[in-house]
Amino acid sequence: MEVVGDDNVVVGRTSLKRKSPEITTEDEISRFPLNELNQDLLERVLSWLPTSSFLRLSSVCKRWKSTADSATFRRACSQVPAREPWFFMVDSRKPQSSIAFDSSEGNWKKLNRPPLFSAVDFIPVASSGGLICFHSNNAAGDFIVTNPVTGACHQLTSLPTPHPPILAIAMTSSKAGTFKVFVVSGELPSITFRQYTSGADQWEDEISLTRKSATKSSSSPVEAEASDDDCTQYFLSKCGNVISPEIQRSSSKQYSSVLTISRATGDEILHFLSSSGTVVACNLTRRLFSEYPRLLPVFSEYSIDLVECGGEMYVVLLCDFLESCSVRVWSWDERIESWRQVAAMPPHMSHKFYGKKADINCSGGGGGGKMFVCVSSGEMCCYVMCDLVGNEWVEVPQFYDNGGKAKEFASALSFEPRIEASVN
Repeated sequence: MEVVGDDNVVVGRTSLKRKSPEITTEDEISRFPLNELNQDLLERVLSWLPTSSFLRLSSVCKRWKSTADSATFRRACSQVPAREPWFFMVDSRKPQSSIAFDSSEGNWKKLNRPPLFSAVDFIPVASSGGLICFHSNNAAGDFIVTNPVTGACHQLTSLPTPHPPILAIAMTSSKAGTFKVFVVSGELPSITFRQYTSGADQWEDEISLTRKSATKSSSSPVEAEASDDDCTQYFLSKCGNVISPEIQRSSSKQYSSVLTISRATGDEILHFLSSSGTVVACNLTRRLFSEYPRLLPVFSEYSIDLVECGGEMYVVLLCDFLESCSVRVWSWDERIESWRQVAAMPPHMSHKFYGKKADINCSGGGGGGKMFVCVSSGEMCCYVMCDLVGNEWVEVPQFYDNGGKAKEFASALSFEPRIEASVN
């Protein structure tokens, strides 16, 4: 392999030979302009561009702009293994926001607004690949799947009625252009799930989930006593506040869940938070569910959320402790059947959340190990990007509207900015 230095000396041969000054690197490039490439090769080159760069460059000429609608170009894009995630931001007061954070460029993007959203009130509830699933607040059985980059959207067949209260919603997608939506419904311990398949455009029959036999570490005396009493219990915090173990989640996260594939068995496992804050694991393949032991006692004050990174489920916990506040990330270790801490926000960053009664909501960035953290309260709003592999935490700059006012977001959903992602 030859490496050309700044002085045009070719390195890597036995003898160093100076290139002819009459032919410069710029001359070589000008001899092979992109416009002279055949269509197939041009599409292959453009498919590897970051999505933001392609969208900017598509205005260069009509030929490049028409490439976005080419079936062969979309096929070439689908061969790109992964793209740096974008995070679709959710405003609790206006959930149909069209703002995203681009983790590759570290800036904010304004997205196309799907036309169907003007008719019904929809909130984003799940995402996978290049797609985001929205659920109607008014019509409990209505769903819309959209590609937030292109604005293409498709309204799914409504859930069969009547159906139990929805507990969690998740989705998966494939590079073949198909996707599935999973809905877990009912009340613990009587829960069921349904699956929507885009290829058939219909919901499959409802399937009941059976509680998995408990292990010695899956429950504690405090949890056993609490589960025997159906009445809501209240506790007195150290600050003198009366609190309930029933967690209160923002509307944008009330159906939040994490869907992973077991590396050992290949089973599809959907995780969600119960009303009391325990992590429920639903094995959709084996039609079983179980509850993990609590990280903190039932009477503790904390904020909790689930996130998927690199195919693994993590729990993110914000908790005031000893006159300070900590944000820690935990994973479940199947070998020892216990929680294991994998990352923690530096104390100088998390201390500012102390006493703010902040709510934490997180979104994973796929296989790259990135996690977007939203921390909000009545007094403040903060966004942080976390690299779980290196335990690196970086605060994200605020987004300002046209009037120069910082916009506050409650949560985010990660997606890959894929032009080729199909909603049908």
